[in-house]
Amino acid sequence: MVKRFIFIFLALNLLVSSGGVDDHAEVDQKLKLLNKPALKSIKSEDGDIIDCVDIYKQPAFDHPALRNHTIQKKPNFSYKDDETSSTKNGSSSPAAALLSQTWQKSGSCPEGTIAVRRTRREDLLRAASLEHLGRDGPQQTSSASNTTHKSGRFVYINKETKVEIREFAGHSSAYLITAGYNYIGASGFVNVWSPRVELLDDYSSGQIWLRHGLESVEAGWMVNPKLFGDRRTRLFGRWTLDGYQKTGCINQFCAGFVQTSKRLALGAVIEPLSQRGGAQYDINIRMDHDATSGSWWLHVGDEVIGYWPGSILNYLRQSATVVQWGGDVYSKKVKGSKPHTATAMGSGEWATGLWRFASYINKPRIVDYSLQVKYPEWVQSFAEELNCYSAYNYQKSLAFEPTFYFGGPGRNHYCA
Repeated sequence: MVKRFIFIFLALNLLVSSGGVDDHAEVDQKLKLLNKPALKSIKSEDGDIIDCVDIYKQPAFDHPALRNHTIQKKPNFSYKDDETSSTKNGSSSPAAALLSQTWQKSGSCPEGTIAVRRTRREDLLRAASLEHLGRDGPQQTSSASNTTHKSGRFVYINKETKVEIREFAGHSSAYLITAGYNYIGASGFVNVWSPRVELLDDYSSGQIWLRHGLESVEAGWMVNPKLFGDRRTRLFGRWTLDGYQKTGCINQFCAGFVQTSKRLALGAVIEPLSQRGGAQYDINIRMDHDATSGSWWLHVGDEVIGYWPGSILNYLRQSATVVQWGGDVYSKKVKGSKPHTATAMGSGEWATGLWRFASYINKPRIVDYSLQVKYPEWVQSFAEELNCYSAYNYQKSLAFEPTFYFGGPGRNHYCA
């Protein structure tokens, strides 16, 4: 009798802590929808299972707009990048290249398949709801009426150009921003860390955003315990049409992103990680627009991961109007909530810590209609909560290109 009581208590506790998803039939149906039949499965030493799924039977084709979609195996355009490696703190010495995932030690996927991280039952039980799996919403956005940079609602790119900052509920970001043109590509070397994430519902990322209004495509790394069940650093891609409310998601937790890579899996663990005062590692993230199809292609290093099809996008089908490089913390305990979350951004160090201490993004690049890969003509750094997280576009001297640093500890003496 006592054992039975303990079992029931633990089961109820699991359901409460997981956010309340307790419909087993609904969970089973969702698992079947997300986990397509695998031609081969690889068990990673980190506990993940990577399924090698037929490229023509991937989750993307559950999207109504993609029912008759023809897969594009590779981009039909190319831009000559001006750099092939990251550099450290403006010097000519490259940072250590990073393009490995833990599961690759245990096997590889065959031709004609894509590498997909398997979603587990416990992943769904942690979700607040299956409807919002892989996104933050629903939530409201706030935009600005005050025209000063200090207000945190507008930022001046130059004397003539000011950009309205859209602040999203639950998000606190620090980034380098450019605007004023139509952008058809962006890239950067994103420094990889494993920041402290305090609460199960929190997450922290280092990433690049391409935006047009409330639409965005994004990519980089994140630590997201609620979504993935641990505090490991993982590769991610994301899209939304309405500021994270009812459309889009992270990775393949909803239909939309068409994957072409059998070598890298969205949601899989990245290694090695940067160390405070020690070795630094980064990943080259690039997103490019295909004018013919309206799609946005995601590249990580030399690998083409796949694309967000133009048929699922609206304004972004033409171009982006804002590009951001930096970090993002999601928590219910930001922007006026007390106590503030202690979830860190980047390395957890302030941006002024610079090389080997603060998180960086090196060689931020854009592509406009000139079709040239170049440093943006105008940029500005911005942090939504200056006492909690920071942004600093550091230039060693006029002889060196700036390196953008970002990050912070979250809750501290000034950020209570």
